Amino acid sequence: MNTTVKEAPASAGIKELTLKRTFDAPRHKVFKAWIEPAQMAQWFGPKGFDNPICELDVRPGGKLLIHMRDANGAIYPCRGIFHEVVEPERLVFTSMAIDDDGRILIEALNTVTFTEQAGKTVLTLHVRVVEAVGMGLEYIKGMDAGWSQSFDKLGALMGKK
Repeated sequence: MNTTVKEAPASAGIKELTLKRTFDAPRHKVFKAWIEPAQMAQWFGPKGFDNPICELDVRPGGKLLIHMRDANGAIYPCRGIFHEVVEPERLVFTSMAIDDDGRILIEALNTVTFTEQAGKTVLTLHVRVVEAVGMGLEYIKGMDAGWSQSFDKLGALMGKK
């Protein structure tokens, strides 16, 4: 796995993250794991989290709603909007971590590309934090680890027959 983290100057309040991972699965299979709620619920989120709610309307303008639940039962809701869907090559979507009152804590623009190479898939995720306030500033600190752990879970899912 190749992982690079790029950060803008602290004064800009923006963080960018690029993760690249090769999965031993064909591109269409990896892409489907991003657009089928039952599959995404199995891998999205850091180690020890599950997703009791995972709703995806995968089309430009379609919404996503995911409730990540930690081992203690705390829920971390995330909503978003799909901006671009090019199956099986590319997804662009906004994701927003929200608090209990529906206020946005962190908003990020995510671009995911899927490239097939000899029957395997090279997945590149680029995340650009647009806004972060309150606890969202803490979430940014763990963003690279959270995505890396999600990709570990996705890799395990892709290995299942």
